Amino acid sequence: MLATFQKELLLSSLMFVFLVCSILGKIMLGVLYQNMIKETENMRATKNKRLKQCKLKFVNCYRLNHGVANVPVFVDKYLNQMKIGPVSVNTFYHLCGQTMLLSVLCAGIAVCRSITKSAGLFAVLPYYIVSFLGLYLHFAVSAVMDIRGRRRVLKINLVDFLENHMSMQLAEAELTEEAEEAQDIRTTQKAEGRVKPKTTAVAREEEPEPQEAFSSMNEKELEELLKEFLTL
Repeated sequence: MLATFQKELLLSSLMFVFLVCSILGKIMLGVLYQNMIKETENMRATKNKRLKQCKLKFVNCYRLNHGVANVPVFVDKYLNQMKIGPVSVNTFYHLCGQTMLLSVLCAGIAVCRSITKSAGLFAVLPYYIVSFLGLYLHFAVSAVMDIRGRRRVLKINLVDFLENHMSMQLAEAELTEEAEEAQDIRTTQKAEGRVKPKTTAVAREEEPEPQEAFSSMNEKELEELLKEFLTL
């Protein structure tokens, strides 16, 4: 069998590399989702960077829009934007399937090249065996990891936390902030109301007292004039 693979060393190497990458990619995605599911059980104290980023985005979106109308859509968008390095998780998931197909393709090309070199059935049989075993392992790992199912569970947990816990906390925080602002406004108004009477009292004190219209001498003169006017 090894001698058969050595005859088409490049294609055989690519076949095994693509096969291993496909299986390891599925396992990696399954472990990623499983770890995130475990962390969602304690979202308030989670140390997972992706979940922390999700919480931060939700808080910013809530404060900018004064609420999040559709939390499931928000979670779907976030899960679709998740990345493994420069590649998104969805693209990585599809690449795992494509690498499996590339492994089968390399095996088929190696079989065709061996047949053109007048190789017998037993000479090309190892390629068929590896291809069938690779496909079986790929689908077996996919079933065990259940990536779509784990993604669904993760979405349910995130929606439950954000909708039933995080939203309520943010709403309560907004109410407390509004109450504090109203209290500050009241205190400032009271302070201004206390200052105004003082200023008016000071202004009244500073106002000059009206002088008497007539002095005592003027009153006597006025009485004499009236008496003279009446005696006339």
